[in-house]
Amino acid sequence: PLDDVKAVGKAMNCSVNDVLLSCAAGAIGHYLRQQGENTEGVEIRAMVPINLRPMEQAWQLGNRFGLVPLVLPVGIEHPLERLFEVRRRMNALKGSLQPILTFSLLSLAGLLVKPAQDAMLSLFGRKTTAVMTNVPGPAKKLKFCGATLEQTMFWVPQTGTVGVGISILSYGGGVQFGMIADRTLCADPQAVIDGFEPELTQLLALSLM
Repeated sequence: PLDDVKAVGKAMNCSVNDVLLSCAAGAIGHYLRQQGENTEGVEIRAMVPINLRPMEQAWQLGNRFGLVPLVLPVGIEHPLERLFEVRRRMNALKGSLQPILTFSLLSLAGLLVKPAQDAMLSLFGRKTTAVMTNVPGPAKKLKFCGATLEQTMFWVPQTGTVGVGISILSYGGGVQFGMIADRTLCADPQAVIDGFEPELTQLLALSLM
């Protein structure tokens, strides 16, 4: 439930995005430990799209977003420590010029010949493990021809050698978490997805305490 996520964010002075990304990091860390990996001090870099379009221009077609490299602390096991660290890192990125810079580079890539485009995308791909995004959808469920759209989902785009994509969508009062992965990196993405809700439950319990 989205209300649970908002409750944690309000109690801990964090954004909804901070809470969701922290839960994702916790689920990935838990999965790695289940596979016998030592996650102490382990981090993974995820490219996070940042919207650059003002709300008054939201009706316009096309994409206008930049990318920021968020280093996820998957090795921090304590839920609150991990949440505060994600918040600190996201706050540091929000004030940077990186989203505008990456948007400019991607715009430039669209004008180049294909070998140059491939080289630029490869540069991004080599610097990240995952692409991760959180999209706020309609607060109320949509209706179409008298029928209610109960559930919807999207998949964050993949490129190059980036083998993990994590898509988080809020819709109709709920939050959905999806993951697509290269089998050689993560043979059982459902196991990561199953770890998402327990991470949120822990945060909610600690917030109530």
